[in-house]
Formats: sequence, C-alpha cells, structure tokens
Amino acid sequence: MSTRIRPRTGISRLVAVVVAVAAAGLVAGCGGPAVVGPGDGPNLTSPLVTGGPVAPAAPLPASAPTEVRIDAINATSSLVPLGLNPNRTITVPPVNTPLQASWYRLGPTPGAAGPAIILGHVNGNGKEGIFAKLNQLKPGDQVKVTRQDGKTAVFTVTKLQQIAKNTFPTVDVYGDTPDAQLRLITCGGGFDKGKGSYVDSIIAFATLTSVA
Repeated sequence: MSTRIRPRTGISRLVAVVVAVAAAGLVAGCGGPAVVGPGDGPNLTSPLVTGGPVAPAAPLPASAPTEVRIDAINATSSLVPLGLNPNRTITVPPVNTPLQASWYRLGPTPGAAGPAIILGHVNGNGKEGIFAKLNQLKPGDQVKVTRQDGKTAVFTVTKLQQIAKNTFPTVDVYGDTPDAQLRLITCGGGFDKGKGSYVDSIIAFATLTSVA
C-alpha cells in the first residue's frame, strides 16, 4: 500500500515509500491470484468523480481508530493497525481475510489533522473484499470511523479517483492538509495475471465534517 507520515516526518520519506510500493505492485489492498473473477476489477464511471465543497469540522486530537462503517456500500470492519514491511512497502491484511480493513498506523489517526489512510482488499481467497464496492461511493456519502476515545469521526466523500498504480497521485493522497481528511484505497481496473494484481488504484477522498 501507500503511506502518509505525520506532517513533521517530511514528504521525501513518503515519496520513497510510495515508489517502492508501486514498483512492487502492492499499492492498495489487492487480492492475489485466488480472487473473484480475475478479469477486470471494479471501475469508476469516470476516472475522476467530484462533488461540491463541504464545510470541514475542527480536527480532533489523535486517537486510534477501531472500526470503519460505510452504510452506502454496506461495508463495516474493525481496523487493524499496520505499518511497513522490511522492503518499505505498506503492510496489508492477508488476502485470506479479505473483509478485514486496516489503517496506516504511522500516519495521522482518522479525525486528526492530515490525511488518514484506510486500506481494504477488493477481493481475496475467492471472496469479495471489504472494499469490493468502493467504486460505487458517491460524493456526499458518509464514512464513519469509531475511535478509542469514544468519538465517531464522520467524513463526507468529496472525490473519487481511479488511476494506474504507476502514476499513483502521491502528493494528492498523502500530502499534508490543515484539516482532517481520510483516504480509502483499494484496487481496480484490469487484472495483470503476470503480477497477480490489478493495474489501478481506486481512491476515495473524504473530509471530516462532524463528530458524533
């Protein structure tokens, strides 16, 4: 997968990680060879789907997330904290647990200032993954992230993008932001049988708009 370190960590480390991830073909929660229909994966109706502006809520203090819920696509999962592999790629849950989502623990926590990252498989082990329908999200849909401090950070989707992994939009996804934002990332597009992975990333961009 990819990463975003805290603002104080610096963008150079981020770029190095993303380049390594893209080169390894491991960007964003892909299933392996044993996937549902290893042909084309999910696709957006357009490479870039945008909505109107939203009013951001004030960022929260850091607190680890415990669950993500996206009612619009009937997706709910606990969140396991994952970091980096020895080769500097992002760790993702095993493909034999495709319904398990994870969050990048070295970046901002969801609700805190900056872009938090949640990763999910599109499929794996012959089954649909937690983000199998991420491509069906629309601007205005809500993503709710429960946190250890008892608060629920409510994010509103503002944009969706489908893009080739070798042109992954590093700065747009992981660049520092003054407000609290969220990126949901999975795979899509055609399936590369040689690499055993999908060729595109599907990314949902969201902004914190309320706290419950």
